[in-house]
Amino acid sequence: MRYLTEPFALAALRRGRPVEQFLGPVHAAGRLGVHYVEVRPRQGMFEVFLHTVEDVGHETFLDLAEFPPLSTGTEQEEFGRLVTTADDPLSALEAAEHITGAVRQRWVNATMSQVEYADFVLAGRPRRSSPDGHPWPAFMAQPGL
Repeated sequence: MRYLTEPFALAALRRGRPVEQFLGPVHAAGRLGVHYVEVRPRQGMFEVFLHTVEDVGHETFLDLAEFPPLSTGTEQEEFGRLVTTADDPLSALEAAEHITGAVRQRWVNATMSQVEYADFVLAGRPRRSSPDGHPWPAFMAQPGL
């Protein structure tokens, strides 16, 4: 089973393990990129990072963490943009979903978003929905994002 049920996602976060979700394609300044969201436990808090990277992958290069940022702005963007923090895992998931359009039923363990990306690449980089037919999340742009 690829996706984590809510109790498993919450348990992973409580154990200090991050969870991620591949959010699909994004276009900026005429370039194709992809974005994914990560909820990361840190010092008793839960940080939500939005990663927007250039889509430079192919069938044998799928490591999203190695892709260059789509925006060449700040160093912060190179490692993802911290969009919010929360005091507990459920609030962090809810905030991530509200801000990025992530879906509760599609969280995966850390680095598994690369598997989602691989499916995306092999399916020809569909623009409207994931390879399994699930619509890409509607990005809920917040001021400053």
